[in-house]
Amino acid sequence: MPIDASLQNEWKRVAAESAARLVEDGMVVGLGTGSTAAFFVTALAQRLSSERLRITGIPTSERTAEHARKLKIPLTTFAEHTRIDLTVDGADEVELGTLSLIKGHGGALLREKIVAAASDRMVVVADETKVSQKLGTLSSVPVEIVQFGWQVTLERLGKLGGNPALRPGADGKPLVTDGGNYIADCAFGPIENPKETAHHLDHVIGAIEHGQFLKFAREVIVGGSYGAKLLKRSDQ
Repeated sequence: MPIDASLQNEWKRVAAESAARLVEDGMVVGLGTGSTAAFFVTALAQRLSSERLRITGIPTSERTAEHARKLKIPLTTFAEHTRIDLTVDGADEVELGTLSLIKGHGGALLREKIVAAASDRMVVVADETKVSQKLGTLSSVPVEIVQFGWQVTLERLGKLGGNPALRPGADGKPLVTDGGNYIADCAFGPIENPKETAHHLDHVIGAIEHGQFLKFAREVIVGGSYGAKLLKRSDQ
């Protein structure tokens, strides 16, 4: 039975507000992209206003940067800070136990992974509809690819069993990311060995980055009918 959108948004908001409470004065904070991450940015701005927190943010997309500026969140770049204290981002799918993720349906997976890799701590916010027993059950795996020769790259992804499809934008033309690339969505289905799949995707010529985020998240805050629940990675 489909979840009511307003109820799902409430779950996202609960998770995001819980994550916003993890931010401490003086932190450099990675600001994720997507609907749940947007709730976090809003909650963070409210804390900055009410508590006079001093933080700087590194956004994972131009869309997030614009949202943060409107809310008067100070932004910085990797030129000033090469390490991030805490990144809070959403996910399209979270695997129970491992907390392996699929990300990138918001079109920002490359920048999201760069920010995640530069972070001392990554906390993911999601609603309960994003949690699965096996990665790939709920979501396809986005792969950011260069525009040149994209047809050949799609063929290579197809040989891995990904059934790739070039993602269209609102105008019907291929979606172009902030980095000027295309996205191929690969429907692998439930992935038996995410590490092996990631290894193969890492070696596809023409593919810049993929949306499997393995061992990046230490904690996931899940919003649901029960409120906010904290999941920790099973190997911690």
